[in-house]
Amino acid sequence: MSAYPNGWRASIRIARRDAWRFKGRSSLVLAMIALPIMGVSAVDITLRSSHLSTNENLTRQLGAADARLADGGGGPIYQGLDDNQYMSVDDKAPWTGKPTDIAAALPAGAKWLKDDSGSAKVNTEHGLLDVDVRELKAADPMARGIMTLKHGRFPAGDDEVAATTYFLEQSGLHVGSRLTVRNMDRRYTIIGEYELPSELKQAQLNARPGAFLAPLSEALARAGRSAPEASASYLVQFRGGFSWKMVEAANTKGVLVTSRQVKLHPPANSEVPLYVKYPTNATSYTSSNTQLLGAAATVGGLAMLEVCLLAGPAFAVGARRSRRQLGLVGANGGDRRHIRAIVLSGGLVIGAVAAVTGTALGLALALALRPWLEEFAGQRFGGFEARPLELAGIALLAVVTGLLAAVVPAVVASRESVLASLTGRRGVRRSSRVLPVLGLVAVALGVGIGVFGSAVTDNRYAVAGGSAIAELGVVALTPALVGLFGRVGKWLPLSPRLALRDAVRNRGRTAPAVAAVLAAVAGSVAVATYQSSSDQEARDGYTASMPYGAVLVTVGVDGIRELGRVRSAVEKDFPVTARADLGRIVVGKKTCDVWGFNAGCGIANPVTPKANKCPLDGSGQFTGAEARKWGKDWRCAGGAGSDPSSIRTDSGVLVGGDGVLRGLGIKDPAAEAALARGEVVSFDKRKVQGGRITLELIPDNSIVPPAGKELTGPKKSFPVYSAAAGTKSYGIDAVIPPAAAKAAGLRTVAYGSIFSTQRLPSSTERQKLDGALADLGVQASTYVEGGYVSGNSSLLLALSIFAGLVTIGAAAIATGLAQADAEPDLKTLAAVGAAPRVRRTLSGFQCGVVAAMGVLLGSAAGVVPAIGLRKSEQYLRMKYYRQALADGVTPELPHVPIVLPWGTLAALLFVVPLGAALLAALVTRSRTAMARRAVG
Repeated sequence: MSAYPNGWRASIRIARRDAWRFKGRSSLVLAMIALPIMGVSAVDITLRSSHLSTNENLTRQLGAADARLADGGGGPIYQGLDDNQYMSVDDKAPWTGKPTDIAAALPAGAKWLKDDSGSAKVNTEHGLLDVDVRELKAADPMARGIMTLKHGRFPAGDDEVAATTYFLEQSGLHVGSRLTVRNMDRRYTIIGEYELPSELKQAQLNARPGAFLAPLSEALARAGRSAPEASASYLVQFRGGFSWKMVEAANTKGVLVTSRQVKLHPPANSEVPLYVKYPTNATSYTSSNTQLLGAAATVGGLAMLEVCLLAGPAFAVGARRSRRQLGLVGANGGDRRHIRAIVLSGGLVIGAVAAVTGTALGLALALALRPWLEEFAGQRFGGFEARPLELAGIALLAVVTGLLAAVVPAVVASRESVLASLTGRRGVRRSSRVLPVLGLVAVALGVGIGVFGSAVTDNRYAVAGGSAIAELGVVALTPALVGLFGRVGKWLPLSPRLALRDAVRNRGRTAPAVAAVLAAVAGSVAVATYQSSSDQEARDGYTASMPYGAVLVTVGVDGIRELGRVRSAVEKDFPVTARADLGRIVVGKKTCDVWGFNAGCGIANPVTPKANKCPLDGSGQFTGAEARKWGKDWRCAGGAGSDPSSIRTDSGVLVGGDGVLRGLGIKDPAAEAALARGEVVSFDKRKVQGGRITLELIPDNSIVPPAGKELTGPKKSFPVYSAAAGTKSYGIDAVIPPAAAKAAGLRTVAYGSIFSTQRLPSSTERQKLDGALADLGVQASTYVEGGYVSGNSSLLLALSIFAGLVTIGAAAIATGLAQADAEPDLKTLAAVGAAPRVRRTLSGFQCGVVAAMGVLLGSAAGVVPAIGLRKSEQYLRMKYYRQALADGVTPELPHVPIVLPWGTLAALLFVVPLGAALLAALVTRSRTAMARRAVG
C-alpha cells in the first residue's frame, strides 16, 4: 500500500536533484511558468484594489457625511436607488427654471456643509484656462475623504484658494502663486495642493463658501456679462443616518438625496415609488458575470496553452539529457510508470517553485505599478486587496501547467527502450502523420464555421469559435509547416542554413516554440486588424467642419468694434499664413445676433424653387419602392447645408470675397471671378433656378405662424454661379459679395475671419490666445479644425510590444534549448576548425528562424478572424439597410472597410525577428570548452 506514495517521493527527490543540477534549463522553464503567474497575480490584485467598495465610493462622494442633498430640477420627484435615476412626479408640469430650496429639506437638528460648484476663467503662465470652482470647507471633518491634501493647507481666508495637482501642472503655477481671475479685481493666493481621488485629471480650485463664486457673479454683472452656471448641494450629518423615509420626504420637496444608509441597506423595489409606478425602471444590482467569466476562462486557457507549448520542449530536452539515468531506472526493475513519474515530478517541482515565485513577484509588481496605473486611470485605487483564495487558485494553475507541460515528454520517455537509453542512441525520429491531418480538418472546420457566421448570420460567437478552432488547427500543422520552411535552406548561407536545418530536424523542440509565437502573434494581429479597420471606418465617417488646420474666430454684435484687435491677436499667437474676413446678413434690428429669436430679429433664407423641392418632403403617400426611387433623385439628396459646420450662420449664407473660398479650401477660379463680378456663389443647386438665387427676408423670426402656414417676407434675387457638384463647402450654402448685398439693400455686419495656418496650433498657443482675448474683454468664439484623432495608436503600439516580447521570449527559449540539445554538434564544429563567431551567429540565426516562422504564420492566422468579425458586422448592417429600404428609407450604403495594420505587421515581420536574432547573438558565448571522448 505504501509503495505508490514512496515511489512518488523518490521521483520528486530525483526531479528536485535534476532541477538543481541543470540550473539553466530549470530557470528557463521556471521563468516561462512564473511570468504568466506573476502577470495574472498582479492583474488580479490590481483589479481587486481598483474596484472601490460601496463605503469607499461613498467616502469620496460624501466624506464623513450621512447624505448629500441636491436640486432635483424643481417640483416633487420620484427617486430610484441609482443617484441619476429620478423623474418628476408630474411629468406634464412646465419647467419653471427656479432653483429648489434645498435648505427646506434639511432635517431639524442636522449638521450640514454647503457645497457650491461653478466655473471661471483664470490667468495662467500660458494664458487663460477654464477651471472648475468648488466652494466647500474642505478642512471640516465632515468633508474628510472628498479631497486629499498633498501640500500646504485648505483655505482659511476669503483671499485663499487650494488647487488640484492637475490644475497646477496645466497652469504652470505652484503653491504660493498669486491667482488672478478674468473680470475680477480680487487676487487669490494658492496656499494648498490637493487631488480628487476619483478625478485626478480635474482642474479645480477650492475656496471658502462665498469667497469666489458670488464675487465673480457680481463682477460679471457689473461688466454686463452673464455669470456661469452654478450648482449647490448640502452635506448632511444626522444622528441615526438618513433613512429611506427621509429620502422620500425630501423628494416631495424636489430634493435629490444620496444617502449612505440607503446605499448600504437599500429598500426593496416594492418600497420605491418610482419602481412601483414605472416597473421598467427597476434596476437589478446583481449583474451577470457570465461573459466576463467566459472571457477570463478563455484567456486563462490560452495562457496555459502558451506555457505548455513553450515548457513542453524544455521537459523533453531534460528527459533526453537524463536518458541514461532513466535507462538505469528501467534496468533496475523500474517500469514505465516510474519513468513517467520521474518526468512528471520535474513538472511538479518546477511548477510549485514557479507558483511561489510568480505569486510573490505579482505582489511586488502590483505594488510597484500601482502609482503609474492610478495616474493612467485617472483615479486612486482603494486599499491594497490580495485575496488568498484567488492567489492560491492562480498558484495552483502554475502547478497544473507544469504537470501538463511534462505529460507528453513523460509518455515519450517511458516508451523508449532501456537499451537505447543506456547506449545514447537517438534513433530515427518520424513525424506524426495523423497530426497534420487533424490540423487540416480543424482548419477547414474552423474556416467553415467562421464563414457561416460572417456570411450567413451575424453571430460573432460563431466567428470567434471558428477562428479559435482554425488557429488550433494551424498549431497542429506547425510541425509540417516547419518542414516546408526547410526547403528554402539550400539558398541560404552556412549559419542560417545550419540553423534552419537544426530547427527542421528537431521539430519536437522547434514546433511548440513556433506554435507559441504563432498563437501570441495571431491574437495581437487579429485585434490590431480589427482596431485598424474600425479606426479607418471612423476616419472615413468623420466630417470636418473646416479644412485641416484652419482657425475660425467669430464674435457677436457686442464684439464687432474689437474685431480688428481680435484678428491681430490671432495673427500674433497662431502660425497664420492667410486670413479671410467674413460677414453676415442681418434682418431686422442691427443688434440681432446669430440665431436671434428675439422680437424684431429676422432671417434671410435661400428659397428652394418649387420645381427643385424633394417630392418626399412633407408627404407620406409613397410606397417603399417609390420612396427608394425618389430618394435617389438629386433634389432629395443632402445639400451643402446638411454638412456639419463650425461657422454658425442662421441662413447658411456668408458675406465675403474670394478669400472666403480659399479659406474654405475651395480652388475654383471661375467662382472667384463670379464673386468679382458681383455674383453669388452657390454650393446647393437646389436653390438655383434660371441662373439666379433668391433670398427671402423673414422680418421677425419670433412670430409663430398658424398651423400649416409659413412665415413669409420680401424677396431679393441675385445672379448666381453654381459651384461644381461635390464641392466641399463645410455646411455653407452660398457666399454673397459685399457689393451685391449692399446694392440689394441688405444690412450686413462683420462676423469674423477664417485663418489658414502652417500647422495645427499647440495647446500653449491656444492658451496664449485665450489670454489675449480675455485682456481685450471680447466674447469671441474660436474653433480649430484638428481633423480626425485616432484613439487606437497607443493600443496598436501596446499590441506590437506585447507580441514582440512574447516572440523574442519564445524564440530565445527555443534557442537556449537548441543549444542545450545540440551541444555535441557545436563542439564538433569547434573541433573541425569553425571560427568562434560561427557559434554566435548560429545562435542568432536559430533564434531568428524560430521568430520569423512564428511571426509569419501568426500574422497570416491573425488576419482571418478579424476579417470574419468585420464581415459579420457588414452582414448585420446590410440587414438593417435592406430593412430600411423596405420601409421606404434610402440610407447610405453601409461602409465596413477592412484595413491591415501595416505598421504593426512590418514591426512584427521584420523588426522583431531581427531584434531576436541580434539579442541572441549578443548574449551567446563565442567559445566553448572542448569535451573529451567518454571511455567505453
